[in-house]
Amino acid sequence: MVLSASSVHLLHHHLSSRTTINLLSLASLSTTIANRSLKTPVPKPDQSEDHTEPPITNTHNDDYFAAIHHVSNIVRRDFYMERTLQKMRINVTSELVYRVLRSCNKAGIESFRFFNWARNQPRYQPTTLEFEELIRTLGRTRNWETMWKVAEQMKNQGFTITPETFSLVIESYGQHGLVDRAVEVFNLMKNFNCAQTTEVYNSLLSALCEVKNFQGAYALIRRMVRKGGTPDKRTFAILVNGWCSAGKLKEAQDFLEEMSRKGFNPPVRGRDLLIEGLLNAGYLESAKGLVRKMTKEGFLPDISTFNSLLEAICKSGEIDFCVELLQDVCRLGLCPDKNTYKIMIPVVAKIGRMDEAFRLLHRLIEEGVKPFPSLYSPIIKSLCKRGQFDEAFSFFSDMKGQGHQPNRPVYTMLIKMCVRGGRFVDAANYLVEMTELNLLPRSESFDMVTDGLKNCGKYDLAKRIEQLEVSQKGF
Repeated sequence: MVLSASSVHLLHHHLSSRTTINLLSLASLSTTIANRSLKTPVPKPDQSEDHTEPPITNTHNDDYFAAIHHVSNIVRRDFYMERTLQKMRINVTSELVYRVLRSCNKAGIESFRFFNWARNQPRYQPTTLEFEELIRTLGRTRNWETMWKVAEQMKNQGFTITPETFSLVIESYGQHGLVDRAVEVFNLMKNFNCAQTTEVYNSLLSALCEVKNFQGAYALIRRMVRKGGTPDKRTFAILVNGWCSAGKLKEAQDFLEEMSRKGFNPPVRGRDLLIEGLLNAGYLESAKGLVRKMTKEGFLPDISTFNSLLEAICKSGEIDFCVELLQDVCRLGLCPDKNTYKIMIPVVAKIGRMDEAFRLLHRLIEEGVKPFPSLYSPIIKSLCKRGQFDEAFSFFSDMKGQGHQPNRPVYTMLIKMCVRGGRFVDAANYLVEMTELNLLPRSESFDMVTDGLKNCGKYDLAKRIEQLEVSQKGF
């Protein structure tokens, strides 16, 4: 039976029922999928694990993705998957297989069964992209024996496994403590004519540090350099993080100094790596001390490292320390970026340091950055919490007047704060303002405002708000 195109949206409501398989839009599904072929079957050499999905050119996106969603659910849940899929008479393409495999990336054996079914369909020939996606899924789900069978099939058909895929396989072994297997995979790469890139070395390095085999990790870096490889930031960061997590700060420092003497300086300064390593290992006080020592000596951390430190300290509740530290490094010449302000403005506003919040916001504007709603929203919320509604409303008007238009979450927050403060008429005004900007308020916002207006005796205004809700939602 063929389901009309207008009924495709009903697919989601029938996924759990076996009877829906015969109700799938067989003709429209085949047509939709046939029109969406994969243009480039082989990924670029530098493609990472998170592949960029093939371009979408067909206009019927909803139908297409509903079909992909339906097939993916069959693969994950249907015990008789192959029989069900065969009844659907799908026109199997590379893109269909790739997207379903990506959707089922936590179902290893089910993905393998689907791939084998697809390979038996007429006119479908697997590409590197589908093979590698399946290998990733099988490695991620610890189906290693099946994964190697697929790799051998890939090799026998003349396909090349990329270093990115080998990296994922090595890391999957390392994450489960199977370092010997990770080393075997590393050594096996030459049998697949695959280069041992810096990314591959980093994956094995991570596996060795996972089991605290720092001697082996250090030896691996030496081998990498001997073979002509170039360590990158992640190479240094993995080993530094490993040593820091084991409380071996001196070893991490010695390693960075030795690599520097040999001419292999990290892409970021060694002290920044140490700070990040200490933060990742949970040694917040040591990281703070290191930054304090740096600033006293006149040195500045990298801005991304500094932001990581600020975020960690703010989470620990030491906001005053963060404010002082930020002022110190700014005096030394560090230029905060957008992320610095995203971290600091909400936390200082939350603890009621409004002068500091306004100072940071004004500095951000002076630097030419347009403040987005999530930056000035915490200031408005804090003013309302402190009962300073007039100041909050004035600041809100200033933001709008300067062209920094609020979004729906800001209005929703402001309406809620007005209701909590008994400012029901103000809440109603902002509700109307939202609708004038084509921002549909939530049902809860309408309910809060109308209930509040009725409780304070403003029945006419409450009725108008109810009428506004009807006009907006059409019921």
